[in-house]
Amino acid sequence: MKKRTPVSEIMTKTVITLNHTDELETAERLFKTKKIRHIPVVSGDAIKGMLSYTDLLRISFADAVDEEDDSVDTVVYNMFTIEQVMAKNLVSVPSTTTIKEVAEILAVKEFHALPVVDHDKLVGIVTTTDLINYLIEQF
Repeated sequence: MKKRTPVSEIMTKTVITLNHTDELETAERLFKTKKIRHIPVVSGDAIKGMLSYTDLLRISFADAVDEEDDSVDTVVYNMFTIEQVMAKNLVSVPSTTTIKEVAEILAVKEFHALPVVDHDKLVGIVTTTDLINYLIEQF
């Protein structure tokens, strides 16, 4: 295992994002169709927050809806905006951060995803799944 490998080697570079003005219904559809658990919320290239599937579950019964079903009860979603539900005080890392440093941040902060930001621009996302897959490749 290389000790100085940058997170850019394992991060997802083609990031699915939400605009801060999008609807929560849009977020739920992305979570279900793309089979992801975290979506950075942006305004242009700048990251404003992070929305997790767990955030949606806290305000709705999103998990009770069949994942194959496209119909979503939007009554609860119409009561909130993405900006009200998303995590705002984000910890982000530059793409040069080592995988070990990212693992330490995720472990200490108990996060499951970190946005990767270079020069105030979102360039990727790294998740605990990315770390696990990296470790699996080492053996």
